[in-house]
Amino acid sequence: MVDEVIWVVGDEPILKSDVEMMRMQAAMEGLRWERDPDCAIPEQLAVQKLFLHQAAIDSIEVTESEISSETESRIEYMISQIGSREKLEEYRKQSMSQIRQSMHDDLRDQLMIQRMKQHLVKDIQVTPAEVRRYFKDLSQDSIPFVPTEVEVQIIAQTPKVTQEEINRVKDQLRDYTDRVTRGETTFQTLARLYSQDGSARNGGELGYTGRAGWVPEFSNVAFNLSDPKKISKIVETEYGFHIIQLIDKRGDKVNVRHILLKPEVSDSAINASIARLDSIAADIREGKFTFEEGASVISDDKKTRSNRGLMATSMEKTGRNTSRFRLAELPPEIARVADTLKVGQISKAFQMVNDQGKTVCVIAKLKSRTEGHKANITEDFQVMKDVVLEKRRSDAIRNWVIKKIKSTYVRINEEYRNCDFEYDGWVR
Repeated sequence: MVDEVIWVVGDEPILKSDVEMMRMQAAMEGLRWERDPDCAIPEQLAVQKLFLHQAAIDSIEVTESEISSETESRIEYMISQIGSREKLEEYRKQSMSQIRQSMHDDLRDQLMIQRMKQHLVKDIQVTPAEVRRYFKDLSQDSIPFVPTEVEVQIIAQTPKVTQEEINRVKDQLRDYTDRVTRGETTFQTLARLYSQDGSARNGGELGYTGRAGWVPEFSNVAFNLSDPKKISKIVETEYGFHIIQLIDKRGDKVNVRHILLKPEVSDSAINASIARLDSIAADIREGKFTFEEGASVISDDKKTRSNRGLMATSMEKTGRNTSRFRLAELPPEIARVADTLKVGQISKAFQMVNDQGKTVCVIAKLKSRTEGHKANITEDFQVMKDVVLEKRRSDAIRNWVIKKIKSTYVRINEEYRNCDFEYDGWVR
């Protein structure tokens, strides 16, 4: 037997190959199962299917642009860990296009599940009194440990791409347009072969998306297209250069396909940016201006420039904005540098890849460092509040799963019916 459906949850099948794939991934990552993996793995997949089934009922959507952004972020992280794109391709025994394609469906499902969970707990809140009551009766051993956290400021410079490289990319896109117009090939085929976007696996198709779903430069062109037989002029965005083809319009949403090409940055441009940033760092150390002033005026990083260089993020679980990061939560290049700095110290310039997949050069300043410690209600109230809030939300999701199992169609192969499952109700 090549494969078989071993569970069905709602309209979602679970294949034996899905179980074997998760088992293999867990083994590669060194994960161990607390219960029998032959039972724990299909149950974990079944719970994921519950969320996906409900997401379809509630019309929860994830756009291709969101999947593409997450794909590029994951790929760049893997590249930073392994050293280069070539090494990643060699390790995975796949081209970059194939890597993107292999990640697409899993990332789409992960984002859908994440969004469904957020939808289920969006109205849950806790009061200060609840936080105090929760920790009042906790034993000393149960009080959470707050890991070391840092605040980091950065000044970033984007190395200049040569005009020759920009012209090369534009000429390539014009050639693609001419080939499609002459009927030599299709837009979808060229997108699959050459686009440097995660949507390449779908022939460049992005799915029905509202105007706010894309960056403005892309949306303005996409929403002005009217003839599916014509291809747009070249569009420049922060991600690179695109050509776009209309597929369909539906109300206030449009479905298009595109091809993205990213100009390559030369080593000389990178070296020039690093030299300039090292000069800026020297001026700051000599007191000619402050790091904050430099970040506000000089930095190319949109996310931190208006925040005087301070990095911040929205916490996924709580939705709270914070500038305090654990080192593991920072981009790896910044984390490695920040871990070597003293408070107030400025790093030498270094290069990294940002979340748009572009090479940038950076100097970093360690603004603050809070060493790991046992949480206390005076200094770490927000941390303790997050712990209570996460427990409330975790309990709510668990109760939802228990209830949902009872009202959802489930079919399980006979060999799994005697399993010791975490949740009751699978076997009927």
